[in-house]
Amino acid sequence: MSAKKEYLKNGQVHISTEVLSIITSIAAREIEGVGTASSGIVDELSSLFNKKNNTKGIKIEVKENNVYIDISINVEYGYNVNKVAEAVQERVAEKIENMTELNVTSVNVNVANVFIKEEEEEVKDEIEDLPDNVEESETKEETKEETEE
Repeated sequence: MSAKKEYLKNGQVHISTEVLSIITSIAAREIEGVGTASSGIVDELSSLFNKKNNTKGIKIEVKENNVYIDISINVEYGYNVNKVAEAVQERVAEKIENMTELNVTSVNVNVANVFIKEEEEEVKDEIEDLPDNVEESETKEETKEETEE
């Protein structure tokens, strides 16, 4: 048992910036009035089709045990933009520090857009109506076009 403790005591833990970006994105979306942390609807659509984590609009820099975060958010119309941004700063710092024991030095929030919830829901409904495997559908169409030529 002492050998295991010795190993753990001398080992290193590395947390990737991708993990920190995911924590940041989830923490920001927990705040009421925040839309997705991204630079716009085009990025949201492309991230859904590429099945990647929605971490666009987030920049993470780690120096030693200090984390510097830049995040772009969309705020729902009617909410106090400053209060929402401050709440995002607090929640992101709290979650990163609690989950990783790293020191969050700064959380810079850029409010990139204001949206109306009904419009966002309409776009989500349209996305849900798309075929489950869009990439496969596109490939079939390309193959069909090539065959016709």
